Amino acid sequence: MSKLTANLLLLFAAALWGFGNVAQKTVLNHLDALSAVGLRCLIGGLLVLPLALTERRLPAGAAHFSSLARVVALFAVSIVLQQLCYLGATVTNASFLISTVTVITPLAAWLLIGERPTAGLMLAAGSTVVGCLFLSAGIAGLSSGDLTALLSAGCYALWTVELGRHMQAHARPFTAAAAQFLVAAALALPLGGMQGNLSVKAAAEAGPELVVLGVFSTAVAFGIQIAALRFTSASHAAVIVSAESVFGAMGAAIFLGEHCSVVGALGAAIILGSILSVAMASRTPAARLPSRTAADAPIHDFSGAPEGWEVRDGNAHRRAQQLYRFENDPSARWRATWLNASMRN
Repeated sequence: MSKLTANLLLLFAAALWGFGNVAQKTVLNHLDALSAVGLRCLIGGLLVLPLALTERRLPAGAAHFSSLARVVALFAVSIVLQQLCYLGATVTNASFLISTVTVITPLAAWLLIGERPTAGLMLAAGSTVVGCLFLSAGIAGLSSGDLTALLSAGCYALWTVELGRHMQAHARPFTAAAAQFLVAAALALPLGGMQGNLSVKAAAEAGPELVVLGVFSTAVAFGIQIAALRFTSASHAAVIVSAESVFGAMGAAIFLGEHCSVVGALGAAIILGSILSVAMASRTPAARLPSRTAADAPIHDFSGAPEGWEVRDGNAHRRAQQLYRFENDPSARWRATWLNASMRN
């Protein structure tokens, strides 16, 4: 998958999330927040589970499980907070506030993994926030639902960075997706049964919303994001999926009668322009290696490379090319790790 394809798929996932925000609001007419989260994650997890079973033969060590545990915990907290915010926030405001993850993610990636954001990316992130402000026509005062949406955005930013690190180091996208959904369901459903109104009748009444949330907003959209993070950075992904606010406002206008003003339409145009600038930036060709490498030139070692990755024929140029690819191509790094583990077994 190319980086451009990954970015366009993320834009499609943002559309699924945006229109799914309408279902997140209306499902609360039938179910409490925890029950809604549990059922949507259960549906998504069961749909992804067969695909996760196809990855069971891939090598996995202790580092994989500890990394996956961090990803799962952050996802569970984020999605519960997101559902709770709709108790006191409109679809438009919630969509905007959750989109502040666009700004938080590059900062989190810089602080946690040293991924320094480019000037173009920071400009796109800033213009996205301006567009979101126009789209929501400003916020006179933050309600409890608004504050919960901001807290959810912060957790989603941490989750995006941790998920990107996990995918580039361990791959297994379907395993990560299934684990997230099923663990979140296992945590939310018992709480919904004890403190909420979880019942067969309530679940049946919320059936259409649960189908939209479980199939499209959970299994498909999150599955796309998890797979795409193998081929694009967490910071780029955060800017692109912020289009959720645009699609959320559109869905609110169509299905809930929430109207968008001329200023709001201008904000939507600014957001889409920012997102397209990030998506199309991936078409810029990467810098090429020098055509020659002196045989006696010092070549740095890469500590993460598996044994046998370098060519042992004294050709420094070929070795430099392979090390360059290993450091800059996550999919090549994953394949090399897998092959090395296979040879050891």
